Amino acid sequence: QVQLVESGGGLVQTGGSLRLSCAASGSFFSFRAMGWYCQAPGKQRELVATITEGGVTNYADSVKGRFTISRDNAKNTVYLQMSSLKPEDTGIYYCNADSQKSGVFSPRYRWGQGTQVTVSS
Repeated sequence: QVQLVESGGGLVQTGGSLRLSCAASGSFFSFRAMGWYCQAPGKQRELVATITEGGVTNYADSVKGRFTISRDNAKNTVYLQMSSLKPEDTGIYYCNADSQKSGVFSPRYRWGQGTQVTVSS
């Protein structure tokens, strides 16, 4: 059974940085694109960054130039380096793999517990 375990969140001030990690169990990791989602308070979960098996990245406009997604296939881990954080980045951050069912990234596995990011003004 695939497990996704996110970590690295915390409380930071505006302009600060955090590095999130997501460790995945299972043999799928090297063969699927991975993505990070953010669920802000009272809002739906939104995709903020993706990375393909080969390392091609894509970002939501709201985080472009501030967040960097990367992956280490040897460690089955995907990272999200967050810089110049803003209060609107506050939320629970989750990772997931692409289901590969369509041309649009969609989550494949059961969600992990996520990691809370809180940015104070």
